Amino acid sequence: MVTKFKVDDHVSWNSEAGRVSGTVIKVHTKDTEYKGYTHHASADEPQYEIKSDKTEHIAMHKGTALHKIS
Repeated sequence: MVTKFKVDDHVSWNSEAGRVSGTVIKVHTKDTEYKGYTHHASADEPQYEIKSDKTEHIAMHKGTALHKIS
């Protein structure tokens, strides 16, 4: 079963710099252009827009890359 996240969920993921945490700010269920790249998304496999806690950088990830944290 795939974990679904919602806006305001606090999540973490691996990046080149190590483990990063942030807050989901948007859930995309249709293909979305982001930073010059098309991120493929659907209702079954959404893409999540996440704002980093530390740097406020915005990242886009599939749910399989994310882990919900308290």
